[in-house]
Amino acid sequence: MLLKGIALLAAALGAALCAGTELAWWAFPGLFAAFALGLLALTFGFLCLICALVDMDKPQERDSKFYRAVMYPYIEALITLVGVRLRTQGLEKTPQEGRFLLVCNHLFVADPGILLHCFRKSQLAFITKQENESMFIVGKIMHKILCQSLDRNNDRQALQVILKCIKLLKEDQVSIGVFPEGYTSRDNKLHHFRSGVFKIAQKAQVPIVICTIRNTRQIFRNLKQLRRTDVDLHLVEVLRPEDFAGLTTVELGNLVYEKMLADLGEEYRPEVPEETP
Repeated sequence: MLLKGIALLAAALGAALCAGTELAWWAFPGLFAAFALGLLALTFGFLCLICALVDMDKPQERDSKFYRAVMYPYIEALITLVGVRLRTQGLEKTPQEGRFLLVCNHLFVADPGILLHCFRKSQLAFITKQENESMFIVGKIMHKILCQSLDRNNDRQALQVILKCIKLLKEDQVSIGVFPEGYTSRDNKLHHFRSGVFKIAQKAQVPIVICTIRNTRQIFRNLKQLRRTDVDLHLVEVLRPEDFAGLTTVELGNLVYEKMLADLGEEYRPEVPEETP
C-alpha cells in the first residue's frame, strides 16, 4: 500500500509537471523516478523522526496504536522491496477472540517482521534479545509496541520478562510471540526449546498458536541475484489451555516441538541428539 501510494503520487506529480509546463512527455519517466525517490526519502525521514522522539528510558505500559499503525505499511513495503512472496496456510485458525502465545521456529532476522505482517490483527509483541534495543528504528518501534527485551545470560531478568508477558496477556493488551529455540538456527534445523517460555501460556491460560516458517534465510541471497523468494508460513495447530492442562513446561515444550517438526519434516530434526533444557 505504501509503495503503491508513492508510485501513484509520483506519477501524478510527473504528469502534472509535464502537462503544466513546456516539458516534453518523454521526460515523464525521469520525473517519475525523481519524484518516487524523493517521496521514498521523505517517508524514511518521517520514520526516523518519529523514532527519534522515542525515549527508551521511559517504560512503555500500553501498546502504542500510532506506532503500530505506522509500522505495518513499512513492513509491507520492505517485504515487497526484498522480493518476498508469502505463501500462507492455516491462518484462518488464528483465535479471533482473546490473546494467545505464538511460537515459531527462527531462521532469519526477517522472521518477526513476516509474523507481524501476517498476524496484523493480533497485535503481536515479541520477546526479543536485548541487543535489538540498540537498533535505531527497530529497537524504538519494538519499545512502543510492548516487545519485551530479554537478557539471555540473566535468569532473574528472564523471569521478570516472563512475568511481564503473563501480565500483558491477562490485561488483554497484546498477544505474545516467541521463538522458543532462543536463537536463530544457523543450520535450518529445529533445535530443542527453552521450555520456560511455555509458562507464559500456562499461567495466563491462553491458547498456544504453533507456526512454522521456511526459506527466509534465502531472502538476501536471492535479492543479490534479483530473484524472488517464496516464504512459507504455516499455522500448524492451536492448543487450547485444556489441551495442555497438567503438563509440565518441559512436557509441553516437547509436545509443541514434535507438532512443529511434523509440519516441517524430519529433515529439520538435528542429527546429533540434543539435551532438552
